[in-house]
Amino acid sequence: MTAMDNTAKAGRPASPLLVAVLVIVIGCGIAAALAGFGNRWQWWDYRTGFVILRWALYIAAGAGVISLIAFIAAAVQKHSANVFVGLAGAVLAAAMVLPAWQLQRVGASVPRIHDITTDMDNPPAFVAIAPLRKDAPNPAAYDGPKTAAEQKAAYADIHPVQLPAPPAQAYQRALDAARSMGWEIVSEAPAEGRIEATDATMWFGFKDDIVIRVTAAGGGSRVDVRSKSRVGRNDFGTNAKRVRAYTRKLEAAA
Repeated sequence: MTAMDNTAKAGRPASPLLVAVLVIVIGCGIAAALAGFGNRWQWWDYRTGFVILRWALYIAAGAGVISLIAFIAAAVQKHSANVFVGLAGAVLAAAMVLPAWQLQRVGASVPRIHDITTDMDNPPAFVAIAPLRKDAPNPAAYDGPKTAAEQKAAYADIHPVQLPAPPAQAYQRALDAARSMGWEIVSEAPAEGRIEATDATMWFGFKDDIVIRVTAAGGGSRVDVRSKSRVGRNDFGTNAKRVRAYTRKLEAAA
């Protein structure tokens, strides 16, 4: 093949079929994004969102494989337009599929629980938030010994925070730390040493509820925290991560 032939091939427009595959990948990206935001905006139920997301990822994965094969073939043939379109499709598909695959790995590595607390024997109870959870699939009550056993096995590092301050001061520190987490404070009950708050995931808008309890202990105060999802059986470690982040922030501020 002559240099002129290579130049002519390089200057040809991209294959319409490959462009269509790229458009499909982009469409899957939009569908995947809307799967979550649609639930947040109450366009549909989260179960419908999961179905949309699942099929968007399946189709994107297939289109990504086609794009990758086309990219390799175009690179061999020195077809620059197809190289660009094929690479774009493969990269965009990977950007969708790989995080989902990683999330699935995380879900498989953590227990299928959604209620995490620093006190499994006497977990802080939801009071003001309880009515907000009345229609939630996951009830406000603690999930019991099985959940406690699974938490101990998977998240042994989660523990109460001991503060040298008296309960009134410890309560204010606990409240300040909760506010700094960006949570929506639902209830403040300083006389009872209780703070209740809600946190929502950015994409699907899933709401998780948090209750913090401050009690006198050993000349200072003990702070316990509990975080529970309103929907879903497996929280992919989200509640444990939230409790850890809060207790570390509280300890750092002490």
